[in-house]
Amino acid sequence: MRWSQTLIPTMKETPEGAEIPSHVLMLRAGMINQLMAGAYTYLPLGYRSLRKAEAIIREEMDKAGAVEVHMPAITPISLWEQTGRVEAFGDVLIKFDVRRQGKKVPMALGPTHEEIITDLVKKFVSSYRQLPLTLYQIQTKFRNEERPRFGVLRTSEFLMKDAYSFDSTVEGLNASYDKMYAAYCKIFERCGLDYLAVEAESGPIGGDASHEFMCITPNGEDTVVYDPKSKYAANVERAEIGKRNVAKSSVEPKPLTKLHTPNVGSIEAVSKFLKCKPHQMLKTLIYSADDRPIAVLIRGDHEANENKVRRAVGAKKLALADNETVEKITGAPVGFAGPVGLKVAVPIWADEDVAGMANCIIGANEGDHHYVGANLDRDFKVDHFADLRNAAEGDPSPRSDAKLEVRKTVEIGHVFKLGTKYSDAMGAKFLDDKEQQHTIIMGCYGIGVNRILASLIETKSDANGIVWPMSISPYEVIVSSVNAADAEVAAASDKLYAELQALGVDVLYDDRDQRPGVKFKDADLIGVPLRVVVGGRGLKEGNLELKWRTKEAAEMIPLAGAAEAVAKLVAAERAKYK
Repeated sequence: MRWSQTLIPTMKETPEGAEIPSHVLMLRAGMINQLMAGAYTYLPLGYRSLRKAEAIIREEMDKAGAVEVHMPAITPISLWEQTGRVEAFGDVLIKFDVRRQGKKVPMALGPTHEEIITDLVKKFVSSYRQLPLTLYQIQTKFRNEERPRFGVLRTSEFLMKDAYSFDSTVEGLNASYDKMYAAYCKIFERCGLDYLAVEAESGPIGGDASHEFMCITPNGEDTVVYDPKSKYAANVERAEIGKRNVAKSSVEPKPLTKLHTPNVGSIEAVSKFLKCKPHQMLKTLIYSADDRPIAVLIRGDHEANENKVRRAVGAKKLALADNETVEKITGAPVGFAGPVGLKVAVPIWADEDVAGMANCIIGANEGDHHYVGANLDRDFKVDHFADLRNAAEGDPSPRSDAKLEVRKTVEIGHVFKLGTKYSDAMGAKFLDDKEQQHTIIMGCYGIGVNRILASLIETKSDANGIVWPMSISPYEVIVSSVNAADAEVAAASDKLYAELQALGVDVLYDDRDQRPGVKFKDADLIGVPLRVVVGGRGLKEGNLELKWRTKEAAEMIPLAGAAEAVAKLVAAERAKYK
């Protein structure tokens, strides 16, 4: 493609409202254009990269035995009502009514496609002989994001590859899951991404395995816990903490004393009022676990992990108790609960760090009052200790003797075992070899295609612009003529461009009548891996200049046979991403 015949509106300055590198550079490189908040037009460069990422995904999904379908984005609201997800999605689900034959028909734009694919399989799969089956699509999704931001990382309309496996046994699900996991690793490697496969939280319904694929970037909206020694990684909701070796404090116990603390119920407010540190406080949280109240004790500077609490107590459902329940258990409004003098006896669970605390500050189970000098065993008892909090920077790793690090990340993919959540709700069944009916077992596997591009730019850019890998760069080579008005330069450039195209090289020809400096800056900005410069002293000496985007120095090659030499370099670079 000739630059003069396509649309590449590069910018010199940072666009207003662009906050992070991927957003800035995708706008400056002329890859996207914002139509409104959360909606972008992909311009020729951006769309070429997006399609190349799609092609890699298709190749690897097909190799893994998945079969492509294409489902509609417009869906009947009744499907979402069957699974209860109209309420679960809330305002994120884009709902609307259309009039057909004088009647109002409620519909929704698909934010994901579990309901639609399950309805499809329910209609056409009825025997174990048709299983296992994995179907996938690459389709536009719609979510009403409250605050669309960060360019294409968080939008209301985005491209997703979503796949769904259907099996007759749990063992079959495990095999399907492993295939998709391996395919995802290959996809992200071929796209040139540095990624982490992170253990993730599936929730109480959704199987026993879930992994997120993350890119580490300071601008990420997710947080993961990472052990650089063992490479263990997990999101905060899932992350384990290694052995803590908490010893009972040897500090001299102080007397338990009640203090008046008017209008201070939060950790921050109490710390400021009593001039203490949050780690000296012990917060008491009242939960409803399968509709049974429990108390959970967490050190003031830590955050309770509700998934860990739910698993520890063996509950299917866990939620903070309502205000009425809290007042019934504690005798006080929310914010003043403590383990001393609860009005109703409930099981008391505590995070392991609580065992090492002494002279704690706790709620006094009385409005506007706290105790100081509270001590375990003397003043209150704990029924069970467990790992009940979010992992934090510096915690011991569960896999090595290293310390955990906390990193900001962007999620690019997610694989998890759905089990029978949707097939139960929608009645997707099959008959086994004995004509007995069973519920189909499902897995779900998603990739944010737009996020592949944004994550690459977040992690593979420099002060001059984007640094694309050969695999998804909009073009593999850019030919820059340094004086397009010169007949000799134009002829040599035209010839090289035609020869590279004939050799199957994906080439952009910068034939604009612009100064060399402008062309070189634009070439660096859009990030094409290999630049070939035609003109100047080099051409007079029968040479061309080659410059890799990732290298500081350029090199000269003979004009004679240049196309073949460049094609060989491109082929060698391509091979790194196969």
